Amino acid sequence: MPSKESVPFPTKQLFVLALCRICEPIAFMSIFPYIYFMIKSFHITDDERHIAVYAGMVTSAFAFAEFSASVFWGRLSDKVGRKPILLTGMAGTGISMLAFGFAHNLPLALVARALGGLLNGNIGVLQTTVAEVVTVKAHQPRAFSVMPFVWCLGSIVGAGLGGILAEPVKNYPGYFQATSIFSRFPYLLPNIVCATVVIFGLIIGFLFLEETHEDKKDSRDRGIEIGKWIVRHLTWQKQTEPYSKVGYFEETLALIAEREKIEPDPMVASPLLAPSTCSTCSTVVESDDEAEKSVGIGKITLRQAFTRQVSLIIVSYGILAFHTIALEQLMPILLSSAESTEAPHLPFKFKGGFALPLKTIGIIFSAQGFLQMISTIFIFPVVTRRLGSLTTFRIVIFGYPVLYFLIPYLALAPKDLRYPCIFLVLVWKVVAQSCSFPSQAIMMANSAPKRVLGTLNGCSASAASLARAFGPTVAGLVHVAGLNIGYSGLSWWSCAAVAILGAVVSLFMTETRSGTEPSLVSHDSCDVEALFTEPLLDSRSSTDADSSESSGTRDTSFDNADWFRESKR
Repeated sequence: MPSKESVPFPTKQLFVLALCRICEPIAFMSIFPYIYFMIKSFHITDDERHIAVYAGMVTSAFAFAEFSASVFWGRLSDKVGRKPILLTGMAGTGISMLAFGFAHNLPLALVARALGGLLNGNIGVLQTTVAEVVTVKAHQPRAFSVMPFVWCLGSIVGAGLGGILAEPVKNYPGYFQATSIFSRFPYLLPNIVCATVVIFGLIIGFLFLEETHEDKKDSRDRGIEIGKWIVRHLTWQKQTEPYSKVGYFEETLALIAEREKIEPDPMVASPLLAPSTCSTCSTVVESDDEAEKSVGIGKITLRQAFTRQVSLIIVSYGILAFHTIALEQLMPILLSSAESTEAPHLPFKFKGGFALPLKTIGIIFSAQGFLQMISTIFIFPVVTRRLGSLTTFRIVIFGYPVLYFLIPYLALAPKDLRYPCIFLVLVWKVVAQSCSFPSQAIMMANSAPKRVLGTLNGCSASAASLARAFGPTVAGLVHVAGLNIGYSGLSWWSCAAVAILGAVVSLFMTETRSGTEPSLVSHDSCDVEALFTEPLLDSRSSTDADSSESSGTRDTSFDNADWFRESKR
């Protein structure tokens, strides 16, 4: 009988997910090094300010399209499974990249990027898949830090590919002739390479990615069968038994067995951590379809799924996405802006930036990518295990307003202190981002009913996409308005105000232990299930147990467990 500690960390499936996931940031980030020059090659305008606006339109096209489609893909994943949607999203990314490479005018470029957003709803579905792969809560911080790490790594690789492979006829005349297709489409090569990477990830996902939807995971998967056949013939392995997963039911039996221990489980003994009878029984029954039917739990509707906690998480996710994407836009502007020749009128009226060269800015942001990978892998899991996801989220979310308020004042620092200040800001920024987004993903996984988790994560992704579509535009307009009146920090302080709103929202959130809301289970069901879940809450000492045996009282906890096991058969 497996215990909670014996359930291994799902390394294999997370590795397969990582191989699938890394394709998307490589493809997504590859366009940014050359997008300015691509728009310029369309000969729409010679005004550099307008070129920047058109480049922003290309970025926003993807975000708006993703906003409109994320909920659809999330709901569809709840019906047909996670794997088909993830593979479809990757295929859509590949098609979008090829179309973007062949774009020779702005409308085609916008359509290609919008196509990528419409066909790819993998952000929300991927979070759902990770939540379903990880069956032990102690594994969540480590598991939910993997995908942000992969995104950081893919972003670095993608940006490098885009910068190196763009305009190959001009940059590598010895290898690419002026009469080749790359002369007519100078930005096709990086998109072909990225599409090839996506195809590789698509093949890996088809062959080795397992379905995690509880109603679909036991269905036959031709891709998995082919993948096992390939591995078996490449490694000369003999036919093995079909793969079987350790279900939550077995974990529950292991928890029941723990009541025999002399030392009670701290999660049970603590009055602050022990769940109510209803919440415990809903957790047990939620993972088993037959048990749900036997106790009369009906199908969960979307109206029931959008609980107060879930709604707060979605709103908070949109707010966080808004001010963090604004930060990504404003930071390079501050670093590249010329130093002010006017005397500042403190505390608020001043202008100016760092006047750093483009090469230095590139090095700074490359260092930021590596810092974020380190923070995601080493800092976030440790902090979350010690403090919990909600406390971690609140700490970093309350730090954002302070960060935004202080950043514009760095331009007034003495020159010998500027680089240490920039490094401090980068560390603060990457730690906050690496802790905030994964914490929200964990809270959603623990708060949302599993049967509609894909839909709810789709709503979160949709809210984030909408915020990321408007964030850069709004931040840019506020920044220009601030410069016109002599307040270069106006855009930063506006972001601080938005971040304060997000911090206030976090105060109304609660830490949730499982993925089922107690309110979704009827009281009658709890009365029936209490028979089987009551031993989980029993913290009797060994002395009490011995006395009950001596008096002839028989412990029925394992009888109940055996009945449950037989009912499943």
